[in-house]
Amino acid sequence: MTNIHPTAIVDPKAQVAPGVTVGPYCVVGANVVLDDGVVLHSHVVVEGRTTIGARTQIYPFASIGHAPQDLKFKGEPSRLEIGTDNLIREHVTMNPGTEGGGMVTRVGNHCAFLTASHVGHDSIVGDHVVFSNNVMLAGHCKIDDYVIFGGGAALHQFGRVGKHAFVGGMSAVENDVIPYGLVVGNRAHLMGLNLIGLKRRGFTREQIQAMREAYSLLFAEQGTLRDRVEEAAERFADKPEVMEIVNFIRSESDRAICMPRSERAA
Repeated sequence: MTNIHPTAIVDPKAQVAPGVTVGPYCVVGANVVLDDGVVLHSHVVVEGRTTIGARTQIYPFASIGHAPQDLKFKGEPSRLEIGTDNLIREHVTMNPGTEGGGMVTRVGNHCAFLTASHVGHDSIVGDHVVFSNNVMLAGHCKIDDYVIFGGGAALHQFGRVGKHAFVGGMSAVENDVIPYGLVVGNRAHLMGLNLIGLKRRGFTREQIQAMREAYSLLFAEQGTLRDRVEEAAERFADKPEVMEIVNFIRSESDRAICMPRSERAA
């Protein structure tokens, strides 16, 4: 039931499930696990301690699981874990973790990584995430569910992007992006909420209105952010979507929060 092309090189120690397709000129290393229905179309290299979930498809010239691009890496037995039903297009690179970051890079389910996008070491990517062409994710980043990156966007190491956020194309993001946020620019600034994405995903008018009111409060120019966060937590305690934003801002992070551009600075 497994379909391995005669020109492919698959290490005998690799764990290849029934229903896997390994196309022409692919290379699969000894510590690789390919679950049922995985397709390596051609010229794909999968190395390291890498697990690829069921029905994930990988296109030519992708490099998956090679050593992290971290000069501190000393060959420790770190891992790369890729979930189910992912689309990984040409020239995508994904690296395993390091001793300094938890030893694992993890990608969720139902994600799309378009041509030449990169997932850096020790990063955690949620479900239903889209990386457009040439998106660059540095090491130690955390991307929540349903995030979309436009083409050429880049996220600084240790950065976070909350669920349902949208990062505009060519944006250079050096600070954390709130859930449901929309950021653009170099350096990226917060433009508002990802209203189009929220409507497409079925959020109600009432939910969106509550988030808009909370956004206006959180990013007003009066007072301190800490005080505005506490006020929002009290006023919107019964609104789970707003509390996602509040708790994201409250969380400890190596990065500041990506803020709107000040009217005075515009």
